[in-house]
Amino acid sequence: MSYSDDHLRTILKRTKTIAIVGVSANEIRPSYYVARYLSLKGYRIIPVNPGLAGQTLLGEKVYGDVSDIPDDVDMVDIFRRSEQVPPIVTASLARWPNLQTIWMQIGVSHPQAAAEAQARGVDVIEDRCPKIEYQRLFSELRMAGFATGIISSKLQL
Repeated sequence: MSYSDDHLRTILKRTKTIAIVGVSANEIRPSYYVARYLSLKGYRIIPVNPGLAGQTLLGEKVYGDVSDIPDDVDMVDIFRRSEQVPPIVTASLARWPNLQTIWMQIGVSHPQAAAEAQARGVDVIEDRCPKIEYQRLFSELRMAGFATGIISSKLQL
């Protein structure tokens, strides 16, 4: 998939609240450090992980499913295997009629789920990491952060 830098920059600038599906409490997991990084950049992160539901992570309550989140989100960032994407997208579209973005992490894509979201006017990014894109687009890219993001993201799949 090819996305223009302007398109990615627009998404990252307009986004305020991100539900991260598949976030881990383990600090060495890519989903944790992506969530932490984005929270340090000013995004509100709402963690979603059924195994951690009810706990607190990065100062926010963890939810078991996107449908359980009481607040609105702008973006759903998916850290799950590609075959697990469709029900997440369907539930997200049902939960938030004004959802702006579905973002699938490195190695994650699902053309049918992407088409479902796009048909509703939702921007879809597949096989990319918002942390890496943020660093690249806003001149914060450091070799260690970039390499760690790619290597670790492939390990979690």
